[in-house]
Amino acid sequence: MPFIPNAFRSKGDPHILESGPSSLSSADRLARLLGWFSIGLGLTEVFAGGALARSIGLRGKSGLVRLFGVRELAAGFATLSVNNTAGLYSRVAGDALDILTLAAAIDPDSHPDQRYNAKLALLAVISVTALDVIAARAVQLEQGRSGSPPRKYEDRSGFPNGLAAARGLAANGRFQEVRVP
Repeated sequence: MPFIPNAFRSKGDPHILESGPSSLSSADRLARLLGWFSIGLGLTEVFAGGALARSIGLRGKSGLVRLFGVRELAAGFATLSVNNTAGLYSRVAGDALDILTLAAAIDPDSHPDQRYNAKLALLAVISVTALDVIAARAVQLEQGRSGSPPRKYEDRSGFPNGLAAARGLAANGRFQEVRVP
């Protein structure tokens, strides 16, 4: 699949012959997938908010659906960033708003097709929420930001016998093999 990256390279740049294994973990790949999904859904909500609102029984609420689309776009871009934990948790919060809105849209007086569409959308949002929670938790654990304080390395010098021993060897002019314990 090196055709796509090679298509955008300058004439003098080296070409990619083959790509190696990805450095992304499965949690990062899931987060990236959810980020792109969020951007696609956000664009759909922004540009087709009226039709989407009518199909699930939210007549007259196209502005709200478009606003949710903007929120979805912001969450998608945050999820695709390097520090994607905040983006994933913003997706979870947005999913909670979507669930509340869709639950309110299931009106017994509405058209059966709209009720069906709202229930189907609610089921889809609940499913994606589960994926969002799993991805957010996995990325958070993987990045080591589970509330534990960051490790401190200020007492380490990088010299096997300590900095003072290295200075002593240098001052005496004795550069000999130092065995690492």
